[in-house]
Amino acid sequence: MNFQDKTVVITGAAGNLGRVVARRFADEGAQLVLIDLQTGDLESDFPNRERHLRVEANLLQHDEVVAAVDKAMARFGRIDVLCNLAGGFRMGEAVHETSQSNWEFLLGLNAGSVLNMSRAVVPRMLAAGAGKIVNVGAFAAQKGAAQMGAYVASKSVVMRLTESLAAELREQGINVNCVLPTIIDTPENRLAMPGADPSRWVAPEDLANAILFLASDQARAIHGASLPVSGLS
Repeated sequence: MNFQDKTVVITGAAGNLGRVVARRFADEGAQLVLIDLQTGDLESDFPNRERHLRVEANLLQHDEVVAAVDKAMARFGRIDVLCNLAGGFRMGEAVHETSQSNWEFLLGLNAGSVLNMSRAVVPRMLAAGAGKIVNVGAFAAQKGAAQMGAYVASKSVVMRLTESLAAELREQGINVNCVLPTIIDTPENRLAMPGADPSRWVAPEDLANAILFLASDQARAIHGASLPVSGLS
């Protein structure tokens, strides 16, 4: 999985998974475009200003997303890989009690961010005739669950967008796939579930390996896949 001098755009780059994925791509020689609401604390981890571009953007604002992608193109001249890692989880109410704010928050964060990044990046990949897109869905999104209607719906949209993009872009040399993790082993999840066994969860490093594989030329024959990454849970 050689990404020497390829340009990789990562959303949610300041998060636990984003940092691990970014470091793995950097170790494989990639140029990084690290996008998040706040990127200041990424400077110490990714200090190479020639190869690491940090961009602050609200992924729910189309104009900010376009501006971020324009900065990436101005710096590196190409986008080879887009990793849509930005997203989040929130337990909700019963479906019939779902608040408008909770619905809009999860749909925007998980699905709207993928849509806005796709709108901005796909035309660049089409012009280049190649590209890889990897989205993050959720293992739980394969079926409904109590008090998780809004979350499951938002991640289900990510899966359907992945499949639709793949069907539209595969003939143009662009692969689009997604990973479906279960609980990721993060400090926040350990704090929220102190009685759980995190060794059964998905290590960020293992999820990063799956993402890098789907972003690599080794996955050139894979289109529209939703790859479960379930650890031992």
